[in-house]
Amino acid sequence: MKRDTKLANTPKRGGHGAVGTVVGHVPVLLKEAIDFLAVKRGGIYLDATVGLGGHSYEIAKRLGAPGHLIGFDKDPAALKKAAERLAESASRSGEPDWPTITLLNMSFAELTTRERGEAYDGILADLGVSSLQLGDPARGFSFQADGPLDMRMNPMSGDSAEQVVNHIDERELADVIYEFGEERRSRRIARAIVRSRPISTTKQLVDVISAAARSMKHERIHPATRTFQALRIFVNHELDDLKALLVAAPRVLKPGGRLVVISFHSLEDRIVKDAMREGAKGGIYTLLVKKPLTATEEEIESNPRSRSAKMRVAEKIG
Repeated sequence: MKRDTKLANTPKRGGHGAVGTVVGHVPVLLKEAIDFLAVKRGGIYLDATVGLGGHSYEIAKRLGAPGHLIGFDKDPAALKKAAERLAESASRSGEPDWPTITLLNMSFAELTTRERGEAYDGILADLGVSSLQLGDPARGFSFQADGPLDMRMNPMSGDSAEQVVNHIDERELADVIYEFGEERRSRRIARAIVRSRPISTTKQLVDVISAAARSMKHERIHPATRTFQALRIFVNHELDDLKALLVAAPRVLKPGGRLVVISFHSLEDRIVKDAMREGAKGGIYTLLVKKPLTATEEEIESNPRSRSAKMRVAEKIG
């Protein structure tokens, strides 16, 4: 189900120079993403993953009143909060130079199925789970807090992680953990999960995984990290949605339009890299960075989540 939230021609905050924040929220690689997006006043841009609205705010304040920003997000709670934060940031000064903003509760995989197609000057996608989702134990994304085993970005749609771990067979579960988590102990972990059913909370699942993975106590990451990643990707169809976005992007970008994608693990980055390179070979794109951009040491120190971020950029030829 799609829900529209419009913020039309409300005043902006600040000028076009420095990269700021939406009420204290700073996304990963914010300055680099906005610089490479090269926002044109009066353009039409898509923030494919609105989250808490940090990127959207920086795009909007550069668009001005003639512009249009369209934002997608699967998570209705994030979209509501982003709308509130954008409106609050916009109302801090009296300059009537704020663009039309349309926020849609939908996946970017649906980009080409909208009733009214758009031709975009730029598309930005900041992939993965947001700080809002990770920080709420009730959403079940984090193995660091006890809560219901959900993990759905849209809690009203699809099967939860609890349904997955309790109902799919052991072999399929092992395949999910291996394919989407790159977890070498996938068969051992899947066997332990099946034997421990029913599992209904994140803590129960963490305990089962930790016991099954006990032979590698000194690894750098928590033993549940890869399994939680795998379940989240599977539950939310993240890789399929990403592939759909990358197929749709050349069709909906204007000539000279830019595609900026920030990924957080090797599976995502590989898909983005391959799609952009194939596009370049086919005369569709010019690649604007040879290697993915990564966070500075300063950013990593202030935001540890940025450590794994990789940004790739392509410009449509035309």
